[in-house]
Amino acid sequence: MRYIARVLPPTDPDWSTRHSVLAVARRTAALLNALEDTPTAAATTVASVADVLRAHGEPEPLDLTAEDVEGMRAAGARLREVFAAGDVDAAAAALNGLLREHTGTLRLTAHAGRTPWHPHLDRADDGPWDEWFLASSCLALTVLLWDRQRPPGRICASPSCGHVFITQGSGPERRYCTRRCATRERVAAHRRTARSSGDSQAASKR
Repeated sequence: MRYIARVLPPTDPDWSTRHSVLAVARRTAALLNALEDTPTAAATTVASVADVLRAHGEPEPLDLTAEDVEGMRAAGARLREVFAAGDVDAAAAALNGLLREHTGTLRLTAHAGRTPWHPHLDRADDGPWDEWFLASSCLALTVLLWDRQRPPGRICASPSCGHVFITQGSGPERRYCTRRCATRERVAAHRRTARSSGDSQAASKR
């Protein structure tokens, strides 16, 4: 079970930034990538996931166990379906399935006065980590899809990556999670073109 410890008070000026819909969606992506990347060693996996949670504002003590992480990994596999959706209709269908099967009723909570009021879809403030992860992620991704009328995120187009990322902004949707992946794929495409051109020239000389 999750332990709800003291968090920063409602007067914290950074609270709205750290707990905005976009911040929660980015936490979802970071957790999905950590769960995908971490090795099988239980202690290392727990430490890696805990580091992501701390980086995104989760208070101590986390009390995260290997069993908790395995539950989060199973939840993450379902959430990746949203990122894998090819269009907004498919993303909405994936989210509707998750909302129908794995979340509770929309409610407001202030964690007994320890935080500003905010919405939750998990069934209790001290519920299991996997339930919290799935419910909070569904809520954030649903609002992003509603607000932008397009998939809230996607999987990196680089075959060697597989990370998920949150799409944002008014311009064309990104295809890669980072500039590094985009650059690597451009270089690879250029080399393939150069190699193909060289092969064609060699064949024409025969």
